[in-house]
Amino acid sequence: MKWLRVIILSLYMLVSACPLVWMGLTSLKSRGDAISTSPRVVPTVEGASESGGVFFNVTTAGYAGLTESTGRGRPSFWGYLGNSVLIGVMSTAASVALGTCCAYGFSRFRIAGARDWLFFILSTRFMPPLAVVAPVLILYRQFDLQNTHVGLILLYTCFNLSLATWLMKGFVDEIPKAFEEAALVDGYTRLAAFWRVIVPQARTGMAVTGVFCLISAWNEYGFALTLNNQNAVTVPVYFAGLQGQIEGIPWPQVCAGALIFVLPIIVFTVLVRNHLLRGVTFGTIKQ
Repeated sequence: MKWLRVIILSLYMLVSACPLVWMGLTSLKSRGDAISTSPRVVPTVEGASESGGVFFNVTTAGYAGLTESTGRGRPSFWGYLGNSVLIGVMSTAASVALGTCCAYGFSRFRIAGARDWLFFILSTRFMPPLAVVAPVLILYRQFDLQNTHVGLILLYTCFNLSLATWLMKGFVDEIPKAFEEAALVDGYTRLAAFWRVIVPQARTGMAVTGVFCLISAWNEYGFALTLNNQNAVTVPVYFAGLQGQIEGIPWPQVCAGALIFVLPIIVFTVLVRNHLLRGVTFGTIKQ
């Protein structure tokens, strides 16, 4: 049966990798080859073979286009990527930190109406974010938070906090209270016991929560488009802006940018893969 598992996993990996492989090939094409009605999937060096049929000449014009400004004093793709990194990392760190503290409070202390509060926190995930765009925009104008990195960091933190709280509560509940009690008996304060006992034990849950929060903030489009028009615009808005070009959508440039854009998520997921595997199965097996 081992060969059957290998075949199934290989087929699954092949199907899953097809979109990334196709984007990688498209990023190396000219715009004419990218929009050709006949698929061109075999790369060749320019001059070695004529472009046509299933062949296309490899070019790095798509990647070179990422360094060009989008006009009207706006930065290149790398400026938008910097905005996405700053906003995504800061909002994820804030969501995980606050979510862990909230989860610890609900798990370890008696709070009046705790179940109702937890349901209220979860219910914020039911509401479509775009339904509150107008109120948020008015609020941000009052506090002069539009077109700022801080504005998006606060907003993404608020929307991810409910997810972080619910995920972390499950992990904190599984940590035996005896660990904290032993620390308190040894003279630790409640805060010190939380930092030295709970946080190290909950790092698996924090890694899992961080992945989900980062993906949510990384791919968010609606608020990034509505609340910003210059200073804190992220990569999803950059891609949408390419649709308005007179000569048409530069698909090689879009695919090149998309590959670079997804790379930090892949790297972060690989770095926390050990915690991630344990985290998604946490609590399914009782000792």
